[in-house]
Amino acid sequence: MQDYREFIDEVFVDAASIEKRVRELGEQISRDYAGQDLLVVCLLRGGLIFTADLTRWITISHEMDCMSLSSYGKGNYASSGNVRVNLDLMTNIEGRNVLLVEDIVDSGRTLAHVLMMLKTRDPKSVKVCVLLDKKMRREVPANADYVGFDVPDKYVFGYGIDIDEHYRHLPFIATADLSKYKPAG
Repeated sequence: MQDYREFIDEVFVDAASIEKRVRELGEQISRDYAGQDLLVVCLLRGGLIFTADLTRWITISHEMDCMSLSSYGKGNYASSGNVRVNLDLMTNIEGRNVLLVEDIVDSGRTLAHVLMMLKTRDPKSVKVCVLLDKKMRREVPANADYVGFDVPDKYVFGYGIDIDEHYRHLPFIATADLSKYKPAG
């Protein structure tokens, strides 16, 4: 595996800034859902680290579940637009407040697909919390209710977001110079 320092363009958001913003989001969500039922749904795998940290700051009682969808393939750095459900919810969301937690919204296709699917299950509400919002890449309407950071039209990685399933463990979010990246194998 290539050392990320060989292709990093810049650290876009450092670890301290991520921690501060995640805490702010958790506090806001706690205020918004005070006294209500809340189900936090993590979109795997990219949203795993963000969701784990976020739920530590959500001070109201809540439940958690996970979904896994894919629209990217290994070595494919842009969404294919074809969304596949790999793992569906185990929780019945009928009549529940659902907070969908996602790592990044890019084209909006994956988010729009999952929102449409969840709304057919008659939840009380569905809101979206994203770590990164890349608005200029939007191809379909898909807006987040809670946004960590707006991100430029650059490839990003770290803090749960991968390149070929690697580098999710990094405590910061960086932009990549893909011309310097050498895929393994």
